[in-house]
Amino acid sequence: MVFYFLPGCTYTKAGCPKSNGTTPVEPLYPNSTSGELFPWAQLRLPQSIHPIDYDITLNPNLDEMTFTGQSIITMSVHHNTRRLVLHGANFNITNATFKGPVNKVNVLEYKPWQQIAIKLPEELKAGQRCVLTLDYSASLSNTYDGFYNSSYTNKDGTKSVLAATQFEPLSARKAFPCFDEPAFKATFHMKISRKPEYMTLSNMPKAKSTHLSNGRVLDEFEKTSVNMSTYLVAFIVANFTPVSTNVSDTLVSVYSVPEKKEHTVYALEMASKLLEFYNNFFDIKYPLKKLDLIAIPDFLAGAMENWGLITFRETTLLVGQESSPLEKQVVASVIAHELAHQWFGNLVTMNWWNDLWLNEGFATYMQYTSLQGNLFLSVRFRVLDKDALNSSHAVSTQVETAEQVEEMFDAVSYEKGASILLMLNASMSGSNQFRKGIIQYLKQFRGRNTDTNDLWNSLTQNVSEMMNSWTSQKGFPLITVSIKEDQVTISQEHFLLSSDGNTRSSRWVTPNIGDRGSGGCGSSSDRELPGKVKWLKMNYRNTGFYIVHYGDVGWAALTEALSTNVSILTQEDRASLIHNMFALSRLGRVSFQQVLNLLSYVSQETETSPVMEALFQLNTIYRLLDKRQESGLTYILARFGSLMNNQTWEKDEQDGVSELELRASLLETACMLEQENCTQAASALFKQYVESNGTSRIPGDLQQVVFTVAAQSDEDWLTLLNMYHYATYDAEKKKLLLGLASTQDTRKIVWILQAGLRGEVVQTQELPLIIRVMCRGFAGHLFVWDFIQVNWERLIEKFPVGSFAIQSIIKSVTSQFSTQAHLDQVEAFFSGLKERGSQMRSVQEALETIRLNQRWMDVNLPTLQRWL
Repeated sequence: MVFYFLPGCTYTKAGCPKSNGTTPVEPLYPNSTSGELFPWAQLRLPQSIHPIDYDITLNPNLDEMTFTGQSIITMSVHHNTRRLVLHGANFNITNATFKGPVNKVNVLEYKPWQQIAIKLPEELKAGQRCVLTLDYSASLSNTYDGFYNSSYTNKDGTKSVLAATQFEPLSARKAFPCFDEPAFKATFHMKISRKPEYMTLSNMPKAKSTHLSNGRVLDEFEKTSVNMSTYLVAFIVANFTPVSTNVSDTLVSVYSVPEKKEHTVYALEMASKLLEFYNNFFDIKYPLKKLDLIAIPDFLAGAMENWGLITFRETTLLVGQESSPLEKQVVASVIAHELAHQWFGNLVTMNWWNDLWLNEGFATYMQYTSLQGNLFLSVRFRVLDKDALNSSHAVSTQVETAEQVEEMFDAVSYEKGASILLMLNASMSGSNQFRKGIIQYLKQFRGRNTDTNDLWNSLTQNVSEMMNSWTSQKGFPLITVSIKEDQVTISQEHFLLSSDGNTRSSRWVTPNIGDRGSGGCGSSSDRELPGKVKWLKMNYRNTGFYIVHYGDVGWAALTEALSTNVSILTQEDRASLIHNMFALSRLGRVSFQQVLNLLSYVSQETETSPVMEALFQLNTIYRLLDKRQESGLTYILARFGSLMNNQTWEKDEQDGVSELELRASLLETACMLEQENCTQAASALFKQYVESNGTSRIPGDLQQVVFTVAAQSDEDWLTLLNMYHYATYDAEKKKLLLGLASTQDTRKIVWILQAGLRGEVVQTQELPLIIRVMCRGFAGHLFVWDFIQVNWERLIEKFPVGSFAIQSIIKSVTSQFSTQAHLDQVEAFFSGLKERGSQMRSVQEALETIRLNQRWMDVNLPTLQRWL
């Protein structure tokens, strides 16, 4: 029996009970808010009672920012019990009745775990049905979760208010009492009252509207035609405008604030195409009558897959007529992710948050592969970097507390999950085997909850052993290859950048060793080659989730081969060589001199993937050096100067997304390094734009670099701020804000940070992104670190401890520290936070990263000073 030591509660016995190892120990029940014993002592709810149906009525008051509600829950009893335990947070429960063996009941509350309970005088028997009715009142949340209030300013300066929801992972309990765990699926029947000038939306179509005697209107929605987890319930009270179309018997609509209606056309077109694509790809028709996509002005996540009512940030759904292909790709990509969830996550749902990757890994995989089979290389490189840390975690890992659940929403669940699915697909024989397997999984478990093994068992080939080695342990293998005559020796070990001394033997069953065939790899194996070879490149197109080390001789041969003929390898293979070489340098397996030798070929490189990876790695080092007041710019210019000079500043209709990404990245680097021809061209484009009153457009992919250069001048910074106030197009407004945040003027930096906390001029939801941009600069990174320490309490009021926003802030502010002094400061600050953040995995990651930066600098700074 596990003992949970409950925060902030009084125990019923002093000390700890002892057990002789055979007799189970009575759990220690905490005291409820009333002082009476709370009848449950675990974070997870008991399994004795399951909900069948919720009948929920909500009456939000957008003037007072409060709401009243009634939740009628029909339940079935699975095991005999005398207690009913469910979730509820911050409610004032005014009446509670129980239809079963008793009527009037007393509700107990245990606040630390957001649980409420009822002790029953008579035992409920398995097989019985019962109904709980709770009347309650609450305040609308002023953070970004639960049932929260929001507002936006119209073009005429007037303010409009709305109420929206965000329940994933643990916030449905803040809107209505419920069994708030993914496995407690039920049907939902929603009713919401409103003032006549508002409209309401929920997961299902509206069934009817009734005018009430108090002047309000009661909107009643159809009962959900599917069983749903609570985190997928959603509702909105606002004044929004839709554009709609019918797709395969489903009404697809995109909603926005009325003034942005013309920015919804592209989203409607993409949602319609993707809905048809997924209907065919999964061989299961989308099960609801409608699919709404709604752009919410104040929204923290990128988007949320609520069944039938998908919520988005405005920047991830709305694009104007003039928007660039890059901006359109962002919107298409987010819609593809959220629509994939309607099957992976909504139709089939993970049992518990430890297997979040079954939702997010699949949606991320489909997001990239549904749009022209994108291999999402750079995304996979970044998650390899994260997963090489000792502070990483297994894809499927045990979680209990709210903080641990929040922390599962990270790159390992999303991008590593997607990466191992890509690897599995590449390793399966037969072009459609993978697709057939996932269709079987969806059909077999439709409407149910699953764990990781259910997925592996659904796939037609025996993949359980192989894939469990990738989901049940953190990290990935380092494959070492050595060639002798016509023999190749392959060995593997855990690629771990820093060890805590508790190294355990990790082994991965590694597909795709060699070219396109599959095979396993133990600790070491020998294979025959068809003859003598000069060099060998493994992990074709980098579909495998591992790093390959070729030894000094192998790397020299590959370096020479690339110098002679760039196109001897695919661009994905060239990019992966660059990534692997830098990773091995951090591990200490190759010298930085060898890294520079490999990069000698890149002046001949023209493809996006290898150039972007080399720029990313060199910019990371440049920023580390810059924070130490060392310079590294001449090397970057020597390697990429000619490619930078070849970039144009005009809009080119012929350029695809890949070319535009490359141009933006090269010009941003050139201007960051203060190359005169770059900064002058950017300044000229900005001047032309301002003087033309917005009629002369800056190409969308170049807006960021132009606004960033403008922000370095006091006069132009104020012009940018004025433009930001009046900008209506969201993608441009965001770029203006990031331009403003790139200033090196410390007073302006502080002003933006404070404005972000207040949330009036700058939306609080943008703080993580603002901080990321500021920390790239020399002035910004120190001021932001100070700001975080001073304002930590206010930050965790806005963003939950462990949430992706907090993870992002911690990473941005600490990842460029490389001195003992900063390591000591970071350690001291976070260890002093106790339950307000000291245990977060992102804190361990930050400390480990600083130590690694320190180690790398100690080893390589002399070489860097000589070469760079």
